[in-house]
Amino acid sequence: MKSESVSGAGVLRCVRQRTDRDLGDCVRVLAEVHEHDGYPVNWPDFPGAWLTPPSLIASWVAELDGRMAGHIGLSQSAAGDAAPGLWSARAGVRIDATVVVNRLFVAPWARGHGIGALLMAQAVTEAQDRGLHPVLDVVASDTAAAGLYERLGWQLLGRVEQQWSPEQKVAVRCYAAAT
Repeated sequence: MKSESVSGAGVLRCVRQRTDRDLGDCVRVLAEVHEHDGYPVNWPDFPGAWLTPPSLIASWVAELDGRMAGHIGLSQSAAGDAAPGLWSARAGVRIDATVVVNRLFVAPWARGHGIGALLMAQAVTEAQDRGLHPVLDVVASDTAAAGLYERLGWQLLGRVEQQWSPEQKVAVRCYAAAT
């Protein structure tokens, strides 16, 4: 199990692989994020299953002073992911040379402690260790998330409209990690 601990200003931050025992706490934090920020846009019928999609390669949680503070996943490209296609076309590689960073959230109470950046660094390191290029899609209205990705040096690949259901069309921004 990989773990990274960073101490600063009296706060202990830890990023580690997610276990099945973490899912309840992850769902609780996800519910707080959904209530506070509206992420995910559509609350899943089965949030635990949403956090463990079949395409999942790996996932991590962050703790802040021993409390569950955030989550991130790394998945194979799935239908509906726009960023892998944009990156593969731009880089001249196959879509399977990419991996999708997803299910990133940080508890509202834990923001401002670098949790999102730590989780992103973990996912990027894992992707690179696997010889894959990390990409992601984010709802265009989620300016806080887009701001984080841009501060971390991620490149905007483009904006696309996605039809999430017959009644719901959503604009997403597609990003790739810096090369």
